[in-house]
Amino acid sequence: MKNISIDLPAFEPGTVWVVGAGPGDPGLLSLLALHGIQNADVIVYDALVGDGILDFARENAELEYAGKRGGKPSAKQTDITDRLVELAQENKRVLRLKGGDPFVFGRGAEECLRLAEENIRFRIVPGITAGVGGLAYAGIPMTTRGTNTAVTFITGHTAGGIVPDDIDWQALANGSPALIFFMGMAHIGNIADQLRDAGRPGTEPVAVISKATTPDQKVLVSTLENCAADVAASDLVPPALIVVGDIVNLRDQLDWLGGE
Repeated sequence: MKNISIDLPAFEPGTVWVVGAGPGDPGLLSLLALHGIQNADVIVYDALVGDGILDFARENAELEYAGKRGGKPSAKQTDITDRLVELAQENKRVLRLKGGDPFVFGRGAEECLRLAEENIRFRIVPGITAGVGGLAYAGIPMTTRGTNTAVTFITGHTAGGIVPDDIDWQALANGSPALIFFMGMAHIGNIADQLRDAGRPGTEPVAVISKATTPDQKVLVSTLENCAADVAASDLVPPALIVVGDIVNLRDQLDWLGGE
């Protein structure tokens, strides 16, 4: 890659950059994210940061894992935020690296609010969220003129690991032709039942995208009435996106990767 002559901001000691690493493929990093990774003293990274991305860190950078995965021992959010504060107060250049985008179901706002309370300067570097990049790599357009004029992102589980109980399923079913659920594969049966009870047809197409944008990406195409059984019979593993709507039908023509 040729050198790009643009002015990038200095990564000052004692500051924290909260950076989105994108959905997995290192090629989807922004230039600003790459600049931050290459200049950080410490990188505090999540479980969903794609393979190869940390290879861009400078040789003597400290790498601290702070991943949270459902059903597995995980770092507590308060401990992670405390650690960011502690490292910044040691006058280090601290990069908080999060999968996708920090502000899309990523708890980046909570971390930044704490930094603000401690008068620690921070920068937010957006990333390509899985809900955008994952669909593109699966050959599913988020919007088209012929299918939908709205799209909705929904978290598939709360911090406690259950489907959120504050979702207005009737409004969701009626109001958005295309629905994208993050982190919901374990609850796909519940999600499908709620949507069908709210009036979405059982024949509506559904896609489940596992490990989106990575070499291990797999895509299962099904329907609302069959998706839970199809997922149970598959070898798909989290992280995964659930896509509901007619946009799924376009995958037959737009699957540019030619994958499963």
